[in-house]
Amino acid sequence: MGLQAYLVLSAVVFCLGLFGVITRRNTIGILLGVELMLNAVNINLVAFGRFRGDLAGLVFPVFAIAITVAEAALGLAIVILLFRVRRTVMADHLDLLRG
Repeated sequence: MGLQAYLVLSAVVFCLGLFGVITRRNTIGILLGVELMLNAVNINLVAFGRFRGDLAGLVFPVFAIAITVAEAALGLAIVILLFRVRRTVMADHLDLLRG
């Protein structure tokens, strides 16, 4: 498989994540969409690293995945806190920052 197939796969995964972020009202669904978008970036990094034969292009996604896992844990903790305070996880109902 050539580079183009990986780039098309990455674009499809990114578009699915963007669609999930735009259309979901549930904050967990929004977080899942963001995770899909970040995974699409990782697919791009690995594909270009493999295409160029560069080791940095293959090592960098490992750090990106570690950061993504930390972001997911922090986001889930925030969602759990919002649920405890507001008893809902719908993004339309969360207006904690309004004064």
